[in-house]
Amino acid sequence: MTTKPGKLFLIPTTLGETNPLDVLPITVKNTVEALDIFIVENEKTARRFIRQIAPEKQQDSLHFFLINKYTDFTELPDFLNPCIEGQNVGLLSEAGCPAIADPGADVVKIAHQKNIKVVPLVGPSSIIMAVMSSGMNGQSFAFNGYLPIDKQERKAEILRLERLSFQHNQSQLFIETPYRNNAMLEDLCKVLHADTQVCVACDITLPTEFIKTKSAKDWKKNSEDLHKRPALFIIHKD
Repeated sequence: MTTKPGKLFLIPTTLGETNPLDVLPITVKNTVEALDIFIVENEKTARRFIRQIAPEKQQDSLHFFLINKYTDFTELPDFLNPCIEGQNVGLLSEAGCPAIADPGADVVKIAHQKNIKVVPLVGPSSIIMAVMSSGMNGQSFAFNGYLPIDKQERKAEILRLERLSFQHNQSQLFIETPYRNNAMLEDLCKVLHADTQVCVACDITLPTEFIKTKSAKDWKKNSEDLHKRPALFIIHKD
């Protein structure tokens, strides 16, 4: 008798220190309660999240596969062996939605290759929520990850993204290491045309949430401290 394959559940988490059930539907809690095998970036933070959303779940029953910068890519197919054997597995993000600006995308790709059913669950995505609240083009936008650290390369990339935005009417999103957020905003103000719109979406879903869209010229008067706060930047040139 052939064993029916298990499923890969894509489990979103909170974007910071907030009550999980304030931003996640009950289906996430129910799914976590039903799973014992998880693919995660960090076991400690994964256990903490599981304890928060499903406090009655026995922690000693859990098994974790780690996917991070130290993971050998050739090991990833083995993470899905439990699915082949008929068990469901959860892919758990460190923040927000799995596989969106997240290493879990490689696992999802392999799941499709192995004909394993992928089940995405609803949860907060800082990228989507930033676009929603920016007032910019939600019909056409692109996420560009991190910009170069080198000053000249960064300037060239900012100008390239501004040019793309103007040519294609496409909003351009990117992120920065949190301790360099203030420097990023300063660079945007220096490099962009004065009337280019800039959205800063910071601490999304948290009590300290700050989301504001203004021209590069007006951002020069900014008094908001973005240091060490998770933030997304969006630019749009009309």
